[in-house]
Amino acid sequence: MRPRLPALVTVAAALLLAGCGTGGELRSAGRTPAATGPVRLWPTLPPASAAPYDYGEGETARIPGIRVTGGDVRRLDPVAVVRAGLKARPDRSDVAEELPARTVEAIDACPSAPRSCPVLPPYFRDLTGDGRDEMVLAVRMPGRQLSVQVYMPESGGLTRIMSTSDAVISVQLAGRDLIMRAPSAITGYEYRTAWSWDDRQRAMLPTQDEILRTGEFRRHTPVPHPSAPRTPRPTASVSAERR
Repeated sequence: MRPRLPALVTVAAALLLAGCGTGGELRSAGRTPAATGPVRLWPTLPPASAAPYDYGEGETARIPGIRVTGGDVRRLDPVAVVRAGLKARPDRSDVAEELPARTVEAIDACPSAPRSCPVLPPYFRDLTGDGRDEMVLAVRMPGRQLSVQVYMPESGGLTRIMSTSDAVISVQLAGRDLIMRAPSAITGYEYRTAWSWDDRQRAMLPTQDEILRTGEFRRHTPVPHPSAPRTPRPTASVSAERR
């Protein structure tokens, strides 16, 4: 006896419909709140004519006496770069990069006292997107302050495209961003500033500055290891004996 196919198909369809009604169907999440645009407060106030303080953003400096062979910053001596940078004149100021006198003395003594040298091992990363690595340097200063500087090879020489200082918790590289974390006066919070290359300004700018809550949950961030310079490492030439 042949089975009644139409009847079997009808029963199966009914079961499927019953199953669909028990879960998995689309359900309304309620009414979507209306989008609210920004509302300008006190519209009659005149705009500010100057920045409230100098953050060092957008300030660059050509480093005197440093030649970069083949655009390879890995071949440079980081101590020589820092020392030459102390004499560089930023493009927006006539004042050279300043470090505490004790720090400068320790930098000058680096060749004879490498263990107490405040210049930390450099890192290398293409932060500008031009296919060539930049040199990321840091100098320890009193009070657990850290001066962080980024140098870009340019036209056979070296240009400082970032210089800032802070009492940092950590410095991280994430893609083409340099991220600095600093303690906040509010317990359980910290500042996080991301510096990114700006092609129009030709400098690293603090593109994101925020205060974040810290606590039990904290994402794990891989810690890069200092990039060892190639061997042999020639010393950068300096013609004469920022934050």
